[in-house]
Amino acid sequence: MEKTLIYREKEEFKEFHLILKNASSKQFYEFSFEMEEFPNIRIKNIVNLQETGLSFENNKISGIPYVSNVYDLDIEFYHIQEHEKTEIKKVNLFVNADPKDLWKNIPSDTSDVYHKPDETSFKGKFLDKKITIASKRGRSHAHEGKFRDDDFAVNELQENWNIISVADGAGSAAVAREGSRLAAVSVNRFFDSEEILTEIEKNINIVYHSESSKENQTEAKEKIIRSLYEGVLHVYHVLDKTANENSLSIKDFHTTLIFALTKKFDFGYVVLTFGVGDCPINLISPDFSQVKLLNRMDVGEFGGGTRFITMKEIFNEDIVSRFGITCVDDFSYLVLMTDGIYDPKFMTESQLENIQSWKTFINDLAGNNDDRTKVDFTNDTHIDQQLLTWTDFWSRGNHDDRTLAIIY
Repeated sequence: MEKTLIYREKEEFKEFHLILKNASSKQFYEFSFEMEEFPNIRIKNIVNLQETGLSFENNKISGIPYVSNVYDLDIEFYHIQEHEKTEIKKVNLFVNADPKDLWKNIPSDTSDVYHKPDETSFKGKFLDKKITIASKRGRSHAHEGKFRDDDFAVNELQENWNIISVADGAGSAAVAREGSRLAAVSVNRFFDSEEILTEIEKNINIVYHSESSKENQTEAKEKIIRSLYEGVLHVYHVLDKTANENSLSIKDFHTTLIFALTKKFDFGYVVLTFGVGDCPINLISPDFSQVKLLNRMDVGEFGGGTRFITMKEIFNEDIVSRFGITCVDDFSYLVLMTDGIYDPKFMTESQLENIQSWKTFINDLAGNNDDRTKVDFTNDTHIDQQLLTWTDFWSRGNHDDRTLAIIY
């Protein structure tokens, strides 16, 4: 009777319709065997599993399969009363193709007068903190061998100021890739002036000096914004001049632009910001209890048509609302990104000021994602390359250029 019972339990497990959930190549996979219905059956090994790139341990299959295929697996199992007698149960594992592999990655034309790398990254110091940036050509551009239209520039300026600028060239503009580069570089160069920074700093001290009158503080804020305005207008003139010199229209250089001009004072970190287009600048508190969007976003009101620094009309609109003056005791992250990051990770403008959305985003950077790619802000020797790898994440329908700058 005992042998009959053992035989029946083994046969029931062998005939049980066991379906392993499908895996996707190059993505982390995990499957746990639920054995409640078979309390006397133990899985010893899974033959042929090694060719999938997966491993079996503690009743669990896990790992990253690298090749799409249908794999025939043999589950080696035994009854607890017959440890030495193993039997085989056959199952199939389907590994689907990585959707990334369906996209071509054609290099851009290196002989083009406005050629720039298809991807680039940076790490360095920023104030008394650190900064890392990654900029990667989107899949839609890579598939057709087009250029990366995003760009960025980061500089240590005089008087202990730092600036980070990020720009997103319009895909429809002929030389947007040069427009974004020029915008980021020229605004940084404009503020690399002792005279300009001294004037800004003088007014900042008035704004945050407790003995200053409200009238003086208001006037000082206006002067700060005037200085920032002159920097933005300078960018427009640089792009307009470049277009004329090359027999092009300034529309051919259409690009968004955001920047954060920052310095640490005795009373806190001052962050001066500007934004035109749909790229956000966010500041997160040290205890992660609060997040601020530091620039006006051109979404919603303008539908699908964003605004660009190359549009003269932005200087006739309420341009003052595009500037920000922020002072905080400290912060955990200051983040600038293009819509290639914003669209898939936040989707709507309201989520940019939702602290839970930012916790999810930081957890994503920490490796809580399908690719298990991690950006390590503690052991950050290779953080720029890690961030560049992370930006290759898959998001259906979101294949734009991606640029992300993080001060931490």
